[in-house]
This record gives sequence, C-alpha cells and structure tokens, in this order.
Amino acid sequence: MDQSEALGQEKISKLLWEFSLPAIVGMVVNALYNVVDSIFVGNGVGDIGLTAVTIAFPIMIILMAIGMLIGIGASTLVSIRLGEQNRGEAEVILGNAFSLMIVAVLATSVLALVFLDELLVLLGAEPHVLPYAREFTRIILLGSIFMHIGFGLNNIIRAEGNPRVAMATMLIAAFLNFILNPLFIFGFKLGIAGSALATVAAQAVAAAWVLRYLAGDQGVLKLRYSNLRLDKNIVYDICKIGLSPFLMQIAASTVTVLFNFSLLRYGGELGVAAIGVINRVGMLILMPIFGISQGVQPILGYNYGAKNYDRVKEVMKLGIYAATVVSIIGFAITQLFSTQIIRLFNDNTDLIAMGANGLKIFTLVLPIVGFQIIGANYFQAAGKAGYAIFLSMSRQVIILIPAIIILPRIFGLDGVWLAMPVSDVVSSILTAAYLWLELRKLSPKLLENNS
Repeated sequence: MDQSEALGQEKISKLLWEFSLPAIVGMVVNALYNVVDSIFVGNGVGDIGLTAVTIAFPIMIILMAIGMLIGIGASTLVSIRLGEQNRGEAEVILGNAFSLMIVAVLATSVLALVFLDELLVLLGAEPHVLPYAREFTRIILLGSIFMHIGFGLNNIIRAEGNPRVAMATMLIAAFLNFILNPLFIFGFKLGIAGSALATVAAQAVAAAWVLRYLAGDQGVLKLRYSNLRLDKNIVYDICKIGLSPFLMQIAASTVTVLFNFSLLRYGGELGVAAIGVINRVGMLILMPIFGISQGVQPILGYNYGAKNYDRVKEVMKLGIYAATVVSIIGFAITQLFSTQIIRLFNDNTDLIAMGANGLKIFTLVLPIVGFQIIGANYFQAAGKAGYAIFLSMSRQVIILIPAIIILPRIFGLDGVWLAMPVSDVVSSILTAAYLWLELRKLSPKLLENNS
C-alpha cells in the first residue's frame, strides 16, 4: 500500500499512533532542548541571561511564524492534493514552499539585523541587559535560514506519510544541541553566545538532513529544480492556509511583549525571568499536544480531501481524547512540583517563589487546552482558513490581550498569571461551538440534503 493511500484505508487508531508518536517525540525533544538551553543560560550566565533571552524571544517567535506560515500552509495543501491523487501538483507546492521560504527568511532576517538594537529596546531591554540580548539574537538571526528549512519543510515530510523521518529531523537537532550547549557555554566559555551558536549549529545539520531527503528518491515527493519558480496562485494558497498558525505566532510574539512589560511593572526583571521559565515549561507540556495535532493533520487532510467524512470524525474523537489525557497529566505535574521545576533553572529564592506561584496559576485550566488545540486544528487541516484563524486568535489575541491589560489592575502580579487560564476557558467554549456546528454538516443526512 502506498504511504499516502494508507491515510485513507488504514485503521484510524493505528494511523494516529504512527503519525503522532514520532511528532510527539520530536516536538517534546525540541521543547526539551529549549528548556535545557534556559537551564544552561540560567546557571551559566545568571538571572540577566534568562531576562535577555526572554526579551529576545518575540523576535524568535516571529522567525518561527514565517516558517509555520509556509511550512504548515504547504503541508496542508500537500495532504489534500495527495488525497485527491494529484502527486504532480503536490510536488509543485513543495518546490514553491522551498523558494518562498528562502525569500521570506532572508528579507526578514536582514531587516531585523539592521534595526536590532532598536527592536530590543522596544521589547523592553534595559541598558545592562541589551548587550546580552543583542549577542544572542544576532547569532540566531544569522542562522535563521537553517531553522526554516529544517523545521518548516519538515512538515511536508510528515504530510506525505513519513512521520519517522520527520521525527529523526527533530531528534538530530536536539541531540546536537544537548551536546553543544554545555560545551560552548562552559567548555569554551562563550556565555550566552554559546547557547545561540549551539542552536544554530544543530539546526544547520537538521536542514542538511531535510534537504538530502527531499532531493533524493526516498519519499513520495521530490524537490525538483523545475518546481522552484514561484507561482502566484500557489503562493497565495500556501499563505492563505498558513495564515492561521502565522498569525497565532505573531500574536504569541505580541503577547510575550505585553507579558514582559506587565511583569516589569508588577514583578520587575525577576518577573520577566520567571515568565521566560514558565513559557518554556508550558511549551514542554504543550508540545505533546501539538505533536498529536500534527499527527492528526495529514490523516484529517487526506480524508477530508477524499470525502471520507466518517473517518474525519473518528480522527477528531481520538485526537481530542489523546490530547486531553496529556493535558491532565501536565496539569498534575505543574500543580504538584512547581517549586522543584523552577529551581532547576536558577537558585535565586525570590525567582523560585515568584515562578512557582506563576506556574501554578498559569496552568490552572490546562486540562481543557488539548481539546481547544485539536478542535482549532480541524479547520486548519480542512483548509478552512477563516475559522482556523479566528479560533487560534481567540486564544492568543482576542481574549488574552485584554486579559493581560485588565486583570493585573485588579489582582496585581497574580492578574498577569491569570490572563492565560481566562483566555483558555473562553476560547475552548468558542471552539466547542464552532466544531459542533461543523461536524454536524458532515453527517450523511445533511450531506444528502446539500447535494
């Protein structure tokens, strides 16, 4: 059976396991090396290093957003085209995604490097923090092309039906980062620059791995020179579908800035260091859910394209169940071991106390987050960009930003931490309503009436 054909014929639970497990492993390891980066920076550079990395993080999120705009947009189209048995057009999409990624990342990186100091000051970098933030961010920007190729195009490898290869990409980068980070920071005494160099070096190897696979004959699709010329219609479709995760990441960058400024006001620089740690711990918990979401995407996209709507609904049920189990486990860990978790990053007692309290409040309604992520991903995988954008933005912007502005004025520092759970509750309610209405449309009777 062809790798892509299995998406429409194999047992759903088996497919979900085969696609989600590699994605979960890859993304958890990827998040873990970000956590390890912070642990090394916190212990090797100190509080100021954690603050500098947190200040610079919105720029990194924007870089990731561009990769997701193109990578996820292209991979969704690839899944749908393979479901329609249109392999030729799927390869054209791959070629266009590669070219578009090169153009986009070069333009944004050069622009950011030119105005780097101004950007960092705008993001809240104080004079004594600025040199650390500048040193770290400059290296990340210079090597950002590797991040986009390695992780952006990796989505297409997963979409064509090769989740294990996609997982290997993440594992290679993470393994190298684990080794290089302590070597560069402590062995070569490069400080915060060592952390950035380790990240870029690991991503460069991952990019070479992805290009070798896509240019070879191992997979369903092949990166061909003849498909590199940009087609405005394909570029438009990629950007339209990828707009949801892109805006979600841009929103995350905006939210990070708002969190930083709010915490500078109510918690000082220690508050900024604390949110940096909390965000990394939170991402480590959410990564298995994103892995499940990524595993669901090609199965969902293929069967939606093939009009196998019963399989679409089964994928959704199993995906939501699995994501909810992960959410509950993450909730239990953060509530029971918050102090021990924060202590891993730094031994400052004030930072530990502030961070532990923040982590508990931040993850207060984590058990419902898995449903929200998988539910919003349905509209992404089905190519319904408008709904996907709204539901993604509801959690990251529409509700969260007003909450960050209003709640601290009422509850002080605790109000900053409360903004996230409030946003999670409201966005989950919205997702449930939209998903219920959408899945009803896929019932046999409604489909017959509309045909």
